[in-house]
Order: sequence, then structure tokens, then C-alpha cells
Amino acid sequence: MEVKVFDDYHSLSRYAANLFLQQVRQKPESVLGLATGGTPEGFYRQLVQMSNEESISYKAIRTFNLDEYYPINHNHPQSYWTFMKNHLFSHVSINENNIFIPNGETSDVERECERYEQLLKEKGGIDLQILGIGENGHIGFNEPGASFASRTRVVELTPNTIQANSRFFTSAQDVPRHAITMGIASILESKKIIVLASGKKKAKVVSEAINGKVTEEVPASVLQHHPNVLFLVDQEAAVNL
Repeated sequence: MEVKVFDDYHSLSRYAANLFLQQVRQKPESVLGLATGGTPEGFYRQLVQMSNEESISYKAIRTFNLDEYYPINHNHPQSYWTFMKNHLFSHVSINENNIFIPNGETSDVERECERYEQLLKEKGGIDLQILGIGENGHIGFNEPGASFASRTRVVELTPNTIQANSRFFTSAQDVPRHAITMGIASILESKKIIVLASGKKKAKVVSEAINGKVTEEVPASVLQHHPNVLFLVDQEAAVNL
């Protein structure tokens, strides 16, 4: 595991975007794992700007998102499809047929989880996975207590996560109570993982994930066992390291 500390969020986001583009240049048909939430927003802004400046093509790239709320309409303002469209997909030259996000509208959620897991395997696994980290240590929507052997599945969101995500909705009551998420075992099969963390609220969990005991109560701590993980953190998130 490698850790890089940056003076500010902007510098962190730009460095992450550079690494992402390096992967795209080296392997134009890469399978890329994408995250949503507040922390990656700066990364996507930088990525769009740099991609357009360099006329980077994403036409051969395949993308897999970590998760999606369930149930939620595809075009809901807070669906992760809408998030990705607004922050990345509508700004770069990407083939929509190569975009994979769990279907939050499915009537058969168990079958959808199996389908998504199978798609991951069919596309050869993820070359580079971008992760955020929740205040309670979740990665994707793998909440504390999630099995390290877990695969893509439907999960119930904790009150902590519902409250944290309520800032994106009208109120906490509007946040879906479930989500479809890649499992921890699915994430760990990524060839390389980059974790983004910013702000004082993430300082405690960043320290636990990097230096603490590996435990299912802090899902991100399992990343200590991955051979190629890079944590990118700003000064505020690094105060306990």
C-alpha cells in the first residue's frame, strides 16, 4: 500500500485524473471501475478538462460503476447513472454500450446482481478501480460487517450512510434504503485500486483503514491485503496518519 498526501483537494483530484489518463493512454481498451459521491467530483472535473485538452478518446474503454441505489429510476436526478452522465459521460467520447451500471429499476434484483457479477468476469476484470471511502469505512456500499468474501448483491444502507447521502436529496426520507453494490471480493480482484479521501471528517477512518486492524467492521481496512493500492489524501484527511 502506498499513501500520497496533498496540500489540498484540487491537487489530489488533478493527480488522480493524471493517473487515470495514464491508464487510458497505456491501454485504450481498459476496464475502469468508477465511484460516485462528493469526493470524486473534483477528480471528474479535472478528468473532463484534461481529456478535452488532449482529445483523449474513450471509445474502446469499458466502465463499471461500483453501485446504484435500489430502487431508483434510471433518470432520477440522484441516480448514479445521472451522476455519471452529468460529471463524465456527457463530456467525453465514450461508447454508451461500454458503460455498465447496476440497474436500479430491475424487478428481479437477485438476477441483476448475478448478471452484473458475470459481466465483470466476461470483460476480464477491472484494470483500475477508483474508490471513495465512507466515514464509517464503507467502500462501494459495503457497510461495516460486510463479508470480505461478498460479491455483487443488494444491501441495506446504514443510518450513517443515509444521513451522509441525504445532502444530495431533499431530505433523509427521500434516500433509498437499499443499493446494489459490487462486493468486497469483487473490488479486490481489481488489478490496481486508487482511493480518494478529503476533509477532516475522513481523517479517523483513513487512519483506521491504513494503519488499523484489518476487520470487517472497517471494510476499507481489507485494502491492506491488496498488492496494488494507492491512497490519495489531502492534508485534512491525513492528520491522524
